[in-house]
Amino acid sequence: MAETLTITSIGHEGDGIAETTSGRVYVPFTLPGETVAVEIEGERGHLVDIVTPSPERTAPACRHFTVCGGCTIQHWAAEPYQDWKRGLVATAFQQRGIETEIAPIVPVGPHTRRRAVFSLIKTDSGTVLGFHRRESHDVLAIEECPLLVPEIETRRERLAHLADRLLERGKRGRMTVIATDNGLDVALDEVKTPSRADYEALGRHSTDGIVARLTVNGAQIFMSRVPEIRTDAALLYPTPSGFLQATAPSETALARLVDAAVGKATPVADLFSGIGTFTLRLARRAPVLAVEGDTILLQALDRSMRFSKGIKTITARRRDLFVNPMAPPELKPFGAVVFDPPRAGAKAQSEMLAKSTVPKIVAVSCNPATLARDARILIDGGYRLTRVTPVDQFLWSGHVEVVAEFELARKSGPTARPVRLS
Repeated sequence: MAETLTITSIGHEGDGIAETTSGRVYVPFTLPGETVAVEIEGERGHLVDIVTPSPERTAPACRHFTVCGGCTIQHWAAEPYQDWKRGLVATAFQQRGIETEIAPIVPVGPHTRRRAVFSLIKTDSGTVLGFHRRESHDVLAIEECPLLVPEIETRRERLAHLADRLLERGKRGRMTVIATDNGLDVALDEVKTPSRADYEALGRHSTDGIVARLTVNGAQIFMSRVPEIRTDAALLYPTPSGFLQATAPSETALARLVDAAVGKATPVADLFSGIGTFTLRLARRAPVLAVEGDTILLQALDRSMRFSKGIKTITARRRDLFVNPMAPPELKPFGAVVFDPPRAGAKAQSEMLAKSTVPKIVAVSCNPATLARDARILIDGGYRLTRVTPVDQFLWSGHVEVVAEFELARKSGPTARPVRLS
């Protein structure tokens, strides 16, 4: 039986929250101030009807909204939605006892997602390419996705056909697609190992110029040209299924924030450097030490270094910073340190940075909670948090990218003399 509830706020995953005598109830696809009819099961509420809609409610951008497991909050007007995301960052820092001003969020529009991970399943009528249904492992065949760049969205059928040969009926697979500046970089995983006939058939997809590279279960099937992404500083070379900032506009915004925060500091250490998203831009005016634990990512960075012009010396080192973080004596020569770890954050490295004398630190994170934890470590070590800027890289979801800037506030003795990287 449905109950009538009033939504008071939006949780960090995008669900509406109603306070009841039995505790909180989380109701998807609702907004603050709305009166809704809900069927309650534990802490979850199934929306039956919107009795009194919010004036901030807007029409969703996608026909699959509420069914697809991707977006959670397409139904909210832009301004309150962006205020909510900004608030997610503020709350994460407040929970660590950090009161700080959060800069206005940098917005990112639709049709900008250049990296997509599709789910695949082979049915009697062919291969279905799409995303998981909400709260399900079933694959939803999508007819549109307003997040994706047109280069991917308009080629869904072709991509499904590409995977069809390597899927058995009833079996599932995964496809990662990156829209680069010279074609699609496609990686198929969890599919059958190609036979010689499969290699020949798949190779024919390289002749039309749409797919630049195809990788299957980690093995390269064909490459008509090396996939590349042009930036304002140099060329980046994505790796198959590898990490890449999800949208080009957000990458540009993050890079500009990092570059402005580093300023004229030299030399610079770029930790968790990946393929060099920040490294190459920073190297336009300072020598950079790039540290990364993944050999394949470092190989991509090495290629960028060899084909880039007008940059200072870049020294690349392989190192697992989770188990072997750079220690204060190693950090001493640097005028600034940038770190952009995975969602788990950089606790061990932050503890070392907190004991260092690096004048400037810039942290980039896709997880405000672990960023706030690392910020607390730095602040307790004598650093001052000077600026926090969210970037809406993950549109219509509860995820947000953040750049946090720090300056050494405690007395640290004479500044270390910069050294040349070699």
